[in-house]
Amino acid sequence: MSDAIHYRLKAAQRDLIARCGGIARCVELTSFSQSQVGRWNNPNDPELMPLGAIVVLEGDCRHPLVTAVLADNSGRRLTVPDVEFQQEIGVLTSHAEVMRQSAEISHTLAQVISDGRVTPSEAQTLDRPAAAMEASLSKFRMSLAGIKARGGEAASLRIVGDA
Repeated sequence: MSDAIHYRLKAAQRDLIARCGGIARCVELTSFSQSQVGRWNNPNDPELMPLGAIVVLEGDCRHPLVTAVLADNSGRRLTVPDVEFQQEIGVLTSHAEVMRQSAEISHTLAQVISDGRVTPSEAQTLDRPAAAMEASLSKFRMSLAGIKARGGEAASLRIVGDA
């Protein structure tokens, strides 16, 4: 396994643990020890989650974060079958969040490269907003899919001050 996919899997594990409520809650869900789950959460520890833990945690938070990385590594993408959920997400709201996340990545990147070097720790720091942006971009794409499924929709834009 390449280092790049290993780091992506570790980042997905960390995001999965966070979405499931943290280390203590993941211990409850998986019956693995706190130190074991802590190793999965530690970006500097090489240990990866076993398949059973991935299935339990992804099922709990309803986000296939690790599975998506594995699919992407094989040249595949996961799709979201829940059309109702897609329709609930507004295109303007989700786009605004993508732009906010993009600005955060730009800000973090500017700080990271200010000395002309990117350390592994700085790459980890930059990966956090990148993961958040990836989630935001996924929601934006779901809102677009909902619009396509409904055959379009009116953009409810108004000029501030209009009644």
